[in-house]
Amino acid sequence: MPFLLRNLTLQPGEDEGRLAVLAARCFGLTAAALLQFRILRKGIDARKKPRVLLVYTVSFSVADETGFWKMHRGMPNLEQLQVETPQLFSRRNSTEPVVIIGMGPAGLFCALRLAAYGIAVTILERGKPVEERVKDVARFWRDGQLDTESNVQFGEGGAGTFSDGKLTCRLRDPNTGWVLDQLIRFGAPPEIRYQAKPHVGTDRLRRVVSALRAGLLENGADLRFSTCLTGLVCSNGQLRAVRSNQRDELACRHLVLAVGHSARDTYAMLSRQKLVMEPKPFAIGLRVEHPQELIDRIQYGKPHPALPRADYALTYNNDLTRRSCYSFCMCPGGLLVASSSEAEMVAVNGMSNLGRDSGRANSALVVNVRPEDFDGKDPLAGVRFQQQWERAAFVAGGSNYHAPAQNLLAFIGQGTGGYCSSYRPGVVEADLATLLPEYVATTLREGIVSFERKMKGFVTREATLTGVETRTSAPLRLLRNEDCQSPTLQGLYPCGEGAGYAGGIMSAALDGVRVADKIAEQLN
Repeated sequence: MPFLLRNLTLQPGEDEGRLAVLAARCFGLTAAALLQFRILRKGIDARKKPRVLLVYTVSFSVADETGFWKMHRGMPNLEQLQVETPQLFSRRNSTEPVVIIGMGPAGLFCALRLAAYGIAVTILERGKPVEERVKDVARFWRDGQLDTESNVQFGEGGAGTFSDGKLTCRLRDPNTGWVLDQLIRFGAPPEIRYQAKPHVGTDRLRRVVSALRAGLLENGADLRFSTCLTGLVCSNGQLRAVRSNQRDELACRHLVLAVGHSARDTYAMLSRQKLVMEPKPFAIGLRVEHPQELIDRIQYGKPHPALPRADYALTYNNDLTRRSCYSFCMCPGGLLVASSSEAEMVAVNGMSNLGRDSGRANSALVVNVRPEDFDGKDPLAGVRFQQQWERAAFVAGGSNYHAPAQNLLAFIGQGTGGYCSSYRPGVVEADLATLLPEYVATTLREGIVSFERKMKGFVTREATLTGVETRTSAPLRLLRNEDCQSPTLQGLYPCGEGAGYAGGIMSAALDGVRVADKIAEQLN
């Protein structure tokens, strides 16, 4: 059985080839005695800045495992490694394809998993292939011409295709390794297998999505773009078929609904069809941008060229109001992006390429909102709540998809200053507090002041706020049973972030795998 050793450290810039030597010294061995040596995890320890260290966890085996363990058991940081059992897939018999709605992480990884079982899939995606989608998004960012069916939210790869491509996930899911392996298989950097905070980057992720599509096609998947779900055909509580583009009908007894958190028209259709759903909490706020060099200096003290661009994670809680302000989807070396999917609404998000080399750092600063803040009974009230503030931002930006922006000091009432935002097609100076609920603006101000105590220099004239950030997660949840099916419609499987069961690329992909496994069990 292999062994695991934690807390090996290197200085930034040191050759990782030294790790085997350092590990062997712990046991009085030579590096050659450690067999199948590999890195399992790589992180950064900046607690004693400017002395920043790279911290590794490694695995290895030895010729005499029994004797080695007898001699060194009880040694700090050493343990026997529990080897993951490879997933074995047995063929399932399926009389008709499983239909998947949406080609975001949940839909794509559900399809990959079903393909591993030998189950045929048909995927309907309302947007375009990623190559065409990129052109439509570029035109929107350049000229403000929004395509409501091909944008940052809709199209092959889902909203994650225009993001930082972060793969961090708090779930302890046994399928995490399988998902990472698939990403690497289709072109993601191999380092994501062991990085503490892995990311792919927007530029690399587009190529991964394209290669993943080719893999699905090789397995016989039927992929249909520009095909929007517009209705369900049911009888006696059983799904029979789906309608698309208001006219086409496709027989279907197993439907995976992985539409993403911005398919508001789909939510409305499902509500009319009496699909059971409930409102859920989410968060709204603004995006903050700093010079990346400033964040590096705050986090590392004296940045080293071998260190990655610094990030941060900040939280503030007001116990009296039960409101929290926190950073979300932090993008080192990234850009702000226009993320609207509906006409005459402005929504902002952040992204970065694999190199994280824009020179700017951005993050959402958001405040939790609860169902009682908009309407505790109507599942669609959260959607209307998001739309209300997106419309206000559209008007404040000049009604041309420019976004409202404000110097951070001006927003918190501690001074004045200019504004500099990477958002395209452009920004207009505005009083951002008037574009959010009062309790959100107040909590944001409190949170930003508290963040300065945690990160000296965070509150600076060099920081700009841009709004509004409303698409942090789905504003509702489509209920499902233990078998992942809707309790009111047999054969329909709510899945991923849009159904309220995920929050990011990895958790959405893992939920897609979970649903695929449930379907495979039932088909067996």
